[in-house]
Amino acid sequence: MNERVFDLQLVDHVGFFGPEDANLNIIRRLFPKLKIIARGDMFKVMGSKADIDMFASRFESLLQHFDVFGEIRERDIMQIVNDETLPSEKLSRMPADVIVYGRSGQQIKARTRNQQKMADLIEKTDMMFCIGPAGTGKTYTAVALAVKYLKEKKVRRIVLTRPAVEAGENLGFLPGDLRDKLDPYLQPLYDALRDMLPQQKLLGYFEDGTLEIAPLAFMRGRTLENAFVILDEAQNSTRMQMKMFLTRMGNSSKFIITGDVTQIDLPKNQTSGLMNAVNLVRNIPEIGIVELDKSDVIRHPIVSKVINAYENEENK
Repeated sequence: MNERVFDLQLVDHVGFFGPEDANLNIIRRLFPKLKIIARGDMFKVMGSKADIDMFASRFESLLQHFDVFGEIRERDIMQIVNDETLPSEKLSRMPADVIVYGRSGQQIKARTRNQQKMADLIEKTDMMFCIGPAGTGKTYTAVALAVKYLKEKKVRRIVLTRPAVEAGENLGFLPGDLRDKLDPYLQPLYDALRDMLPQQKLLGYFEDGTLEIAPLAFMRGRTLENAFVILDEAQNSTRMQMKMFLTRMGNSSKFIITGDVTQIDLPKNQTSGLMNAVNLVRNIPEIGIVELDKSDVIRHPIVSKVINAYENEENK
């Protein structure tokens, strides 16, 4: 008797096998000639070589479907096993406003006109600046686009970075080592990723380097190739830091730079690298610029009114 073992270390077992192993039981029924054993991350199949080979191709398609769409149902299993409909074929029929499927099949969509502009423009350009006030979904949309490119294998890794600028708090007095001190500054990036990737896959990506989150200062001297790179809170980068970051771009990469020019935490004698860069590159056709405004705010409705209040004060 032949056997083959599949490693499910990066797979959300509960989501893939279904409640009370409902999906696993369907798979077993569809392959009655095989003995299927699932224990933890180990998934073993035993039977004839021909039956195992046929099962392997279908099982890989099931895993791919789950990876792309974040869920798998009985009808998906039946279709993939019986009709060989691959996830790549279903992707071509995705709704136009869906960027990527998150956990439990959640549709991550472009929810405003300018968010859709971000999704459209990154297809045409390799570098894009996204500027707008708080709550406009700049970071979240950028992370969704990065996960989309990773899932579609258009890039090999995602690099997320932020300037570690103190905004009224003293970084040195935060507890822990360097990573512990920096984690609070990078929390919005973690939050977005958790919406889009199951925990096992997220941890696995961090361990093997597919996902990297680091402060901007750690980018110096590197060349980032075949990567989707996001610089968040870019208004808090200096002119020289921004120049350093933009020149890290390697082949087959996408760069998105996001920031809110109304929330600059740099010392008053330093110019924001974001404002300087946008002025310098505005006429370069290969670089896209999206300017979001209060009409793109997707948080609580009161956030738009807060932004209005501050704008009115500044205008006075």
